[in-house]
Amino acid sequence: MILVANIWADGVVIFGGGAVLGYFLLWWKNHNFRASESLQARSLVDEARREAEVLLREARLSANEEALKLREQTEQSFTARRHELNELECRLNERDTLINRQLEGVVAAEKTLCEQTESVEKKAQAVESRQQELTELTRQRREQLQALSRMSEAEARARVLKETEQEALREAGNLSRHILEEAQTRAEEKARRILSLAIQRYAGEHSFEISTATVALSGDEIKGRIIGREGRNIRAFEAATGVTVLIDDTPNAVVLSGFDPVRREIARAAMERLILDGRIHPTRIEEIVAKVTQEIDETIVRAGEEAVLKVGLPPMHLEIIKLLGRLRFRHSYSQNVLDHSVEVAHLMGLMAAELGIDIAQAKRAGLLHDIGKAVSHEIEGAHAIVGAEMIKRFGECDAVVNGVASHHDEVPAIGPLGVLVSAADAISASRPGARSETMTTYLKRVGDLENIGLSFKGVEKCFAIQAGRELRVFVEPDQADDVEAFALARNIARKIEESLQYPGQIRIVVIRETRCVEFAK
Repeated sequence: MILVANIWADGVVIFGGGAVLGYFLLWWKNHNFRASESLQARSLVDEARREAEVLLREARLSANEEALKLREQTEQSFTARRHELNELECRLNERDTLINRQLEGVVAAEKTLCEQTESVEKKAQAVESRQQELTELTRQRREQLQALSRMSEAEARARVLKETEQEALREAGNLSRHILEEAQTRAEEKARRILSLAIQRYAGEHSFEISTATVALSGDEIKGRIIGREGRNIRAFEAATGVTVLIDDTPNAVVLSGFDPVRREIARAAMERLILDGRIHPTRIEEIVAKVTQEIDETIVRAGEEAVLKVGLPPMHLEIIKLLGRLRFRHSYSQNVLDHSVEVAHLMGLMAAELGIDIAQAKRAGLLHDIGKAVSHEIEGAHAIVGAEMIKRFGECDAVVNGVASHHDEVPAIGPLGVLVSAADAISASRPGARSETMTTYLKRVGDLENIGLSFKGVEKCFAIQAGRELRVFVEPDQADDVEAFALARNIARKIEESLQYPGQIRIVVIRETRCVEFAK
């Protein structure tokens, strides 16, 4: 029992000693662990402190550098601004000086102006007083003159004005006559030389062609075949060609009536082929007319190209070529319009060479001057203006367009081409054999010419001579002097230009005859 008690006592002692020893070992381990963590923390804090000191040192250096840069930039900006301010100050000083100088000048000018105004007012008062004195003296002088001449003021004024007017008219007439004579002498000499050279160098054939719409028949029995059963052939022919077929009692002839010369030519050629063929019925008529129309179109193009080639110009627009070719079938007073255009183009080239202007443009204007006649029945307006609009649409230059439009004075001529085209047109139309004129038209033109001369005051007799190319005017000698005779000739010429249409030019000769008769007794 005692042994067991001792064993339990020894066990308790051993267990207590082991517990104390374990507690001591655990405390020692914890103490060492805390000491090592404290050392680590201290080393970390020291290292962080060192890094912070390094960063702080670098930040201070960087801040110092930035501060230096900002200081330098600020100093430079202040320096530049200070320089600008100095320049502005100098400019302001100069401007102030200039303004002060100008102000002084303005003050001086104002002072001078005031002095001049006072002087002018004094002079105006003096002039007004002198004017009043002059008016009074004039009135007294007028009263003295009226008393001496025994004429009223109105009568004297009228007499003086009449004498002054007559003297001025006489001097103006003499001066204008001298100027006109000198200008006409120079102009006529130069124009005569140019026109004579052009006419002599151009050797054109006399064109006296007459376009006819009559188709000859071999016999009258063919007329029935042309008419057809119940008139179906003639109706088909008129519908296909656009012309009217006139079949009357005229032996061996059929008349074709149509406004369009191209259609009339197509109808004539188709009628001749139908007569030669002998087969006349609506289907055959349509075939022949279509074939002839195609051939005439080709002929038109070929005629236009030949005209351009004759003149020596480069190829033109196809539509212009077609319009030129259509002129082959038009006639003016029996003169073929296409031949007339070619002739005018040649004359234009010769005159342009003499005057030193563009020959190609002159020829183009001459060749195209009557192109409006090819479409004048389709478009309203004068053929010159219509033709100018057509060629402008197809790219012709403004000089050629104006030359075409102004050759009959419908529009003013801008350059010399309009005047030259008018002159060449008159030369081509008025030369012998170019055109034919009926007796009725000729007598009417001559009568109108004489009536224009007789319409002026003081004209006693008037005679148109040289086929209407010259007008002889006899004036009464007591109603017109020599100066008024020259003025009368110009006025008659101007009225003829405004009232009549004529080829070439008309010469006006005013004759003033004074007869002095005395008897010896």
